[in-house]
Amino acid sequence: MTEFKTPQSICRFGLAHCDITPRAGIYHRMWGAAAHDRSAGVHRPLTATAMVLEPADAAKGQRQVVVAMDHCLLFDREMQQLLSRVCEATSLPREQLLITFSHTHAAGLMDVSRAHLPGGDLIAPYLEELAAKTSAIIGQAISTLREVTIAYATGRCSLAADRDFWDEANKLFACGFNPLRAADDTLLVARVTADNGELVATVVNYACHPTTLAWDNQLISPDFPGAMREIVERATGAPCVFLQGASGDLGPREGFVGDVEVADRNGRQLGYAALATLESAPPPRTAMRYQGPVISGATIGTWRHEPLGDSHLQQAARWQRRRWTFDLPYRKGLPTIDEIRSQLADWQHKVQAAHDAGDNGKAADARAMVERMNRWTTRLSALPPGDNFPFPITMCRIGDALWLAVEGEPYNVLQRTLRERFPDVAIVVMVLANGSRAWYLPTAETYGTGTYQESMANLESGSLELLIEVISQEIGKWQAGA
Repeated sequence: MTEFKTPQSICRFGLAHCDITPRAGIYHRMWGAAAHDRSAGVHRPLTATAMVLEPADAAKGQRQVVVAMDHCLLFDREMQQLLSRVCEATSLPREQLLITFSHTHAAGLMDVSRAHLPGGDLIAPYLEELAAKTSAIIGQAISTLREVTIAYATGRCSLAADRDFWDEANKLFACGFNPLRAADDTLLVARVTADNGELVATVVNYACHPTTLAWDNQLISPDFPGAMREIVERATGAPCVFLQGASGDLGPREGFVGDVEVADRNGRQLGYAALATLESAPPPRTAMRYQGPVISGATIGTWRHEPLGDSHLQQAARWQRRRWTFDLPYRKGLPTIDEIRSQLADWQHKVQAAHDAGDNGKAADARAMVERMNRWTTRLSALPPGDNFPFPITMCRIGDALWLAVEGEPYNVLQRTLRERFPDVAIVVMVLANGSRAWYLPTAETYGTGTYQESMANLESGSLELLIEVISQEIGKWQAGA
């Protein structure tokens, strides 16, 4: 082997971003254990970034818009309204739009059904403003389209940890740092460079729940992605985009706190790792080639970056996109909405009884269960009828890279397996794409253990493994030229 070529993409690319921070005082209660309803202020601004990608030959029918947004997620009603409003305002076909979320749990819960709660009256106007801002930056990003080279580099960051912890004393799984199981530390960084050498953007793809800040935090915050972007943008002078990877079972080692400095510290850890990884990316449109031996104190083997040949440039400019749904079976024994509503009424009664008895601890626990039942109701009402869930998958092959977008929150084995099977392809994994109706996709071995993610899963055991095989088959077909 006398040539070492790292993955690169040649395409047209445009980017624009904006501030999407809600007003302080908006409904903020994302956590069942939270004692507050309204946000009390802002830690760092929330942002939305629109990236527009299309083939180098500017085939608009193949255009793909990816909006990276600082929110946890949107429930299905709000998600569909946002997609419809943005597509109507931009004349963008629905299949060309992907809205993904950083998944920060400190941005607030934008559920219009909570309009009657403190700060809830601000949710609907905020969502209208969010749609208008998102539409505007998509238009701005389209206006900046130009040919770029995207070079991908893989690094490591130890921020993420397994979060299925066995609590031996209480004989249950808690959703928290598990020091006994190794976590995927893969960090994929993409450097977007214009033909004139200008750095257009840095894309950071990493799998870790932004759950540094939890129920004690009352500030609107992007969690660790905020400080990460600040570190990278200060060093590079170009926008930094965070794309959440497959992190269903991963979270920060230090999390579930109220101290925003911990979130910033976690962000700095990821930011410096991203910068180190960025430095390892090759110059645009080059490969390292062996130059031969040099006789010195030792016989030295020398390598040098040299321009890619025409065949490699054509390969880097390949473009394929497919968007489809694949049926995955619903979980057997899913509760009905009526059953959940009955449990909701029971927990609401327990809240009142605990208050009447002056037991604040029991009241707080019961209030958290009320929140859990409310979310169950919202989730179940969003599921399409039938025995199977039509799981949406979007795949874009751009040169030597694959940009993969899936709904919901799959366990990390999704991206680990795909990257192991296709080591020569830079695989950018985006989750929570256009929604989270499927919710968590745990591994088959997790079912029956009682982990939080398994208890929230809407799909049958084995669905994640089946999804991995379906995606693998499609990548294999593309590689074989089918």
